[in-house]
Amino acid sequence: MTDQPHERDQGTTGSVHPEVPEKPVRRRFDAAYKLRILEEADRCSQPGQLGHLLRREGLYSSHLSTWRQQREQGILSALTSKRRGRKAKPKNPLAAEVAKLQRENRRLKDQLRQAELVIDVQKKVSEMLDIPLKNHDDEKAD
Repeated sequence: MTDQPHERDQGTTGSVHPEVPEKPVRRRFDAAYKLRILEEADRCSQPGQLGHLLRREGLYSSHLSTWRQQREQGILSALTSKRRGRKAKPKNPLAAEVAKLQRENRRLKDQLRQAELVIDVQKKVSEMLDIPLKNHDDEKAD
């Protein structure tokens, strides 16, 4: 045995960590593997055989009980690995339309604010120059 570390045992810093992997990897078991292990476990009749099987495969007894429940329920898809974490929310078909209308609403509000500012400036200028402004009601009377 040599004292040289293997490439896979070295971390990114070059230090040797033979017992601790750099990043743990979650094990995934496909349906065929689960069914094969369950069949082997069902054939275990002698004391210690099941323990030997679990040690050999690196499994826990909870794996077997979960897989048996799934098998009894007849859920073949349940025997396949599930993605962990939050599930993606389904896209709302109206979300794009709502976003578009909200952008248009903001744009129109900005235009209205600017138009009101221009009207206020025109009123102040007409007051300063003593120019009478025609009211909308005056135009209707004419």
